[in-house]
Amino acid sequence: MGVQRLSMLLENQRRVYREVRFRSSRLLVDGCNLLYLLYFSSGLDQNHGGEYAAFEALIEKFVQALRDCGIKPYVVLDGGTDPTDKKSETLMSRAKDRILKAHRAAESGDRANVLPQLVKLVFRQTLIRLKVPLAQCYGEADREIAALAREWECPVLSKDSDFFIFDLPAGLLPIDHFQWEAVERSGSQSSIPCRSYNTSSFCIHFNIKPQLLPAFAALAGNDYVKLPINWDQFAPEGNERTRHLEGLLRWLRGFQTPHQAFEAALGLMGDLSGTRRDEAMKGLNLGMEEYQLPPSTLKKFFIHGTPPPFPEELAGRVPDWTRLPLTQARLNSNILDVLLLLRMPLGCPVELHTMPSAHRTSRPLRRLMYGLLLGEGQKVEEKDRDGLQLKFVPVQSAVTATSERLELDSLDKAEPSLRLQVLLEALGVTEASLRRLEPPLRLPVAVTCYWLRTAQPPPDEVLLKALLLGLCTGDPLRHRADLQIRNQMSSYKERTDADVSHAINQWQSCLRTCFHLNQLLGFPLPEPPASRLYEGTLVHQLDRRMKSGRKTMLFPKNDRSSVNRYNLMQNIVHRHHAREAPAPSEEQGSTPAVQQKQEQRRAPLDDVTVNLQQLFLLEDEEAETEALSVVRAQEELRLDELLSLKTRFKAKERKNRCKNPELARKEERRGWDLL
Repeated sequence: MGVQRLSMLLENQRRVYREVRFRSSRLLVDGCNLLYLLYFSSGLDQNHGGEYAAFEALIEKFVQALRDCGIKPYVVLDGGTDPTDKKSETLMSRAKDRILKAHRAAESGDRANVLPQLVKLVFRQTLIRLKVPLAQCYGEADREIAALAREWECPVLSKDSDFFIFDLPAGLLPIDHFQWEAVERSGSQSSIPCRSYNTSSFCIHFNIKPQLLPAFAALAGNDYVKLPINWDQFAPEGNERTRHLEGLLRWLRGFQTPHQAFEAALGLMGDLSGTRRDEAMKGLNLGMEEYQLPPSTLKKFFIHGTPPPFPEELAGRVPDWTRLPLTQARLNSNILDVLLLLRMPLGCPVELHTMPSAHRTSRPLRRLMYGLLLGEGQKVEEKDRDGLQLKFVPVQSAVTATSERLELDSLDKAEPSLRLQVLLEALGVTEASLRRLEPPLRLPVAVTCYWLRTAQPPPDEVLLKALLLGLCTGDPLRHRADLQIRNQMSSYKERTDADVSHAINQWQSCLRTCFHLNQLLGFPLPEPPASRLYEGTLVHQLDRRMKSGRKTMLFPKNDRSSVNRYNLMQNIVHRHHAREAPAPSEEQGSTPAVQQKQEQRRAPLDDVTVNLQQLFLLEDEEAETEALSVVRAQEELRLDELLSLKTRFKAKERKNRCKNPELARKEERRGWDLL
């Protein structure tokens, strides 16, 4: 729910807070708040697709700071949309605002606080890897966090205004004032300076009864009812933006119970008909009840690993086997929106409004996912962008000859080979073609094959190279540092290629959707660490450098494994791209079965010689043997274009030249240049 501008009001009432040094305690963390704070306050790139490896490092630093102070965090994430749809107006408003912000960011190059598409995935994966206790709720997390904080008598870390209303024994640590980067050490102990809030301090400061706090939140405006009362009339002179809250708080001083306050508030509205009065009173009571805390459903999960039972609105409509992966955040909660509301919210990446939505390219993958969840022929409304307008696009679920053999209720027990076949058919790749890749690369390379065939307009070859170069090292931060690429791109932000950004947005949308499809299918392909797959400043700069025509070092010296990995990925992608290529339909895309019947679009293979020449910039027989192994690998991939005589001649020539020490030193300094 939330009380709008309450945080702003309290910023001007510092006596409500206590300055504390926090250590040696459990801490319930509002995961969504933490994610936004870390990413938006860090200066990380938002406009070129995200800096995921740097974000991962920031999360690691945050967790380590807590552990250094003896603080044990328990992170709780929001789940699906409330099935009553009571927040639909609020969610619509936020979605429209994100569309405008994303366009302004693309147009100006300024940050507008738009989350890159894979940030939530990186956040979840990193916390799991660090063994931080993590739970995803079935719905909104606020009440679940507050209920557990009350039972454990530990504080909550958040900036959500609801936590200023909940009666929490250990109070709230407002996240904006949690100075985790300024850990203080005293002897053998460390602590984090921060501010602590408690409802008793609030009530003393504003001179209202504690039992009136939930009534205050309901009267200030909630998801059930908004009373047309001008509370400003009761306020002293002050901040115009928070004056209505100050007026309401001053007005509440004269009441002892919520019922008295509600009756008086309705009296301020004049004569109301019986029906309107009853509806208003019902809305106020429902709003107040939101702050009455039930027993915690997450306590058993954090202690024993037992997932909570489904609430009444989910029971019988969502398979029971999904409870554990949903609570573990190993299954995306958007499936609840599909199953309950026949709706799928899509994010809005930074791109110009003149571009079509980047999510169109990944729509066939989502249609297959809807088919697994709902069966064939069901309509799901995708909340997407059309220009600057929020649009609900009806998308029909689809099944294939393979996917129709799976039943949602028993999906977790289906044969792994069958689940893998469904995923690979959707992406248009074969298991054999991915077998030579390291497991973490199989999913992103398969997605790249799909994207290269379906993206509109078709991506150019240089951008494909830049994406694969970003994938091949497995360490984008080190790669960026080795190539002396800065992480700040403001020097040429106004010249960012809109077509490149749009193509990358399509690739990330396909990747994100495929992550979710892979989760639903029980991980038939290993889930790769998302932080290692893409780094915005690296890929955009590589694309820019290669298109400039100047000689560019693309690998650090002696990084032979990355060169080999790059060539293998490029050959797999080109091999599949040369096959039958589907053309997506105007609105909904085509099912995988239909795609196989659509017209071909072929793109010639790169001159493999150009790439393999670089493998022979080696100094000894061992290196030559390694290079020849790449040739054999390409033969096994049945490539039509292998080594030319010119390539072999160049290899021998370079080997001989390496006997010249001065020349060898120059080549080492030059590094690997695939151009």
